[in-house]
Amino acid sequence: MTMWTILAINSVTFGGLLFLLSAGFSLIFGLMRVPNLTHGSMFMLGGYVGASLISAYHLPFWLAALVTAAAIGVFGGLIERFLLRRLAGSLLSQVVVTLGVAFIVADFCLMVWGGDPVSVDTPSALTGGTRALGVFFPTYRIAIILIAVVIAAMLWGLLDRTRLGAMIRAGVDDPEMARVVGIRVSRLFTIVFCLGAALAGFGGIMGAPILTVYPGLDFAMLPLALVVVILGGTGSLLGSLVGSIVIGFLYNFGLVMVPQLAYFVLFLPMVVVLVLRPQGLFGRAAP
Repeated sequence: MTMWTILAINSVTFGGLLFLLSAGFSLIFGLMRVPNLTHGSMFMLGGYVGASLISAYHLPFWLAALVTAAAIGVFGGLIERFLLRRLAGSLLSQVVVTLGVAFIVADFCLMVWGGDPVSVDTPSALTGGTRALGVFFPTYRIAIILIAVVIAAMLWGLLDRTRLGAMIRAGVDDPEMARVVGIRVSRLFTIVFCLGAALAGFGGIMGAPILTVYPGLDFAMLPLALVVVILGGTGSLLGSLVGSIVIGFLYNFGLVMVPQLAYFVLFLPMVVVLVLRPQGLFGRAAP
């Protein structure tokens, strides 16, 4: 397998993990206009919690992933209900509070799990590789790509084919009018925040066998999610998916080909998009 093939597989896999992180971030920012700087912390916390459920409580990997997603989703809902809801309309306060919670979570994780990286074994059913068209593909990385595609399809079905999705889209488009017609936007906020946090936590445990979990993972992933959302457009599921794949390729190929300019290559598209199309590639301009 050539270096380019390996980089391509790793890029798509990393893009899948970024999608799990950025899809919720995009929905939260698109609906609530809250720059949730705790989102990277939820990714890291999901990795730590999932690793503990597997190692200390001997839960199967997939059950641990589901429990982790539910637990991080509840944690996100508590943050929205008791902190962010009280700061509605105050952007600076929301930024400061979510940043403060991110530091609290980071210190909590350091206190509980220490400073050494925590590794998670690949699920036994997904170890090894799969050969297709004469190329050897790591099975677990293929699984992450497929899971990201399935979750993207499920989110699309939720947002475009259900009554809850219609209410969420109404809240994104015009929250004041949504309130007038009887939609409880505050409840939607909590649901979307829980969903976004659960996706981030699920992404954390899914990425643990590849990335490991270590102090600083939160602020390593958060800027990438921000770039994805800016590139794809806030509130756009398709934008999150396309942006995640693009950033996955730029990140991996940039580190290998021009490591001295890796972050320049990564953030340059964001700057160009902000200048030429501030709403993002798939976002809609503000009325």
